[in-house]
Amino acid sequence: MIGRPHIALRAHAAQLAGDEDGSTLVEFSMVISLFLLIFFGLIDFGRLAYHVVTSERAMHLAAWIATVRPPACPGVPETMLRDAAAPADIDYGTGCSAGGAICQSPGTVTCLGNAANPTAAEIWARVETTLPPGATIQNLRFTYAYDARLSFLGGPYVPVVTTELEDVTFQFVTPLGALARVAGATPGGPEIGADVVLPSNSVSLPAEDLAQGEAG
Repeated sequence: MIGRPHIALRAHAAQLAGDEDGSTLVEFSMVISLFLLIFFGLIDFGRLAYHVVTSERAMHLAAWIATVRPPACPGVPETMLRDAAAPADIDYGTGCSAGGAICQSPGTVTCLGNAANPTAAEIWARVETTLPPGATIQNLRFTYAYDARLSFLGGPYVPVVTTELEDVTFQFVTPLGALARVAGATPGGPEIGADVVLPSNSVSLPAEDLAQGEAG
């Protein structure tokens, strides 16, 4: 009779040792956290890829509009003036790239988007919906660069127009960082849930030139 309690205790201990209910729950919690990390990661990185692609296409549209509208930046000249070193007998209509100093170089003019400018405002109205929330018109940069091959003396100034999207932040909406830590991500590693700055992208096109013939 004395040995029976010990036999019962051993049997109970063996039963506890073989019970895997607790370990199954732990394994499930690890697997489900990893599954949620992958699932939400697909959603968020899919959004990121979408905004990268659409922002590139938005800059193509922005550049096309900018080339057929008045400048989005102040200080862009309307006509090509004679260079101070140009010979006096150079006729109007001579190409600026004909040789030597012919046209006065306007240099490069650049500015950020400004809602008070009609061209910038029109472009922003067309591209705003394709950009991540939080982007503003000031994330657009316009550049007007001189190219002697595109203009002639006395004619309209025809610059190379560049539209650029810069410093736009993409925000993850799912807690990827927290899920990564639960799934066993290395402590001290990169924070997956941090905001990401989209890569800057730009498109350059020559401005539209509708002028014909010589202009004095």
